[in-house]
Amino acid sequence: MRFSCVVFFLAACCLCTAHSAEISTAASTIICAPDQPGRAAGIHAGDLNIFHSASLPAHEIRELAWLVIAISAAIFVVVEGVLIWSIIRFRKSEHTAGDPVQVFGSNPIELAWTIIPCIIVFVLALATVRTIREVELESPPAGALAVDVIGHQWWWEYRLPGAVPGSTVVTANELIAPVGRPVWLSLRSADVIHSWWVPRLAGKTDLIPNHVNHTWFQAEQEGTYLGQCAEYCGTQHANMLLRVRVVSAEAFDAWIHAQLQPTAIDASVATGRAHFLQLACMNCHTIDGVSSGGFGPNLTHLMSRETIGAGVAPLNPQTLRAWIDDPQNLKEGCNMPSLKLDPAQLDSVVAYLLTLK
Repeated sequence: MRFSCVVFFLAACCLCTAHSAEISTAASTIICAPDQPGRAAGIHAGDLNIFHSASLPAHEIRELAWLVIAISAAIFVVVEGVLIWSIIRFRKSEHTAGDPVQVFGSNPIELAWTIIPCIIVFVLALATVRTIREVELESPPAGALAVDVIGHQWWWEYRLPGAVPGSTVVTANELIAPVGRPVWLSLRSADVIHSWWVPRLAGKTDLIPNHVNHTWFQAEQEGTYLGQCAEYCGTQHANMLLRVRVVSAEAFDAWIHAQLQPTAIDASVATGRAHFLQLACMNCHTIDGVSSGGFGPNLTHLMSRETIGAGVAPLNPQTLRAWIDDPQNLKEGCNMPSLKLDPAQLDSVVAYLLTLK
């Protein structure tokens, strides 16, 4: 009887171990509800699946996750097998008289359930340390692109070196990276703790105020990789989404060059530009050569992006107009106020922003 209780206890422990492994790989089941804005921006469960890795750090994390799952599954099968066998083997039948033989202490059993778990923990510890050494580098890989990442409530700021020595490209929410080249990210926060997490490229890394953390990735194929802030940071934490667009080296160089170009002066949208400067827009947003607000995202080349509001909606004239008219409707709790523009002002500002390519 006591033996059965011990086996049952071990089974419960193994279930907890398996559940912990399941939590550590929760990326494979994260999905936005159909009525959430993130769904409209194209986020699906597969985008956040660590088992669809596309970068060396993500490969290492995937292999460690599979090892943990395999060991947990083996423990579960063995322990449950012993439990079921003991239930059947030692069940009391109608013809059984009295209690079965009681076992009070067993050195072999106690040694087994002490030594075997120690070996398992040791193997997992070695694998984890190896993965950490592969993923968390002390210095940038050779030829890496250095990117500063600044987390804000609730959007991302990226600063990349420009094509001209000493120049800097500043963009928001969408990171453009060249395929096959290491990207070294220096992460910090402007307000509260955030966490940069694109599961197919790298593990989660926290952004902490007054402290710089580092992570890196090297995408193996072109495409768009999605993620999101993985540390609760306030009311719009769930809609602080990430988008990394990996392009060819030639396309990346062309993008960097285009980002350094001044905004075009279009006389047909002069009214919208004037409204942008006269209203509160310029107090928060930077447009190179036009305004220098630093509280909100840089809008210099706004229309080169695919989404708006840190990924809550695709960027097009309709969503841009809806965002400016009532940002709280798309992203309730965000720090952008509604300016209560009349239809003519709204149309002119939207027309101006649409020229920022």
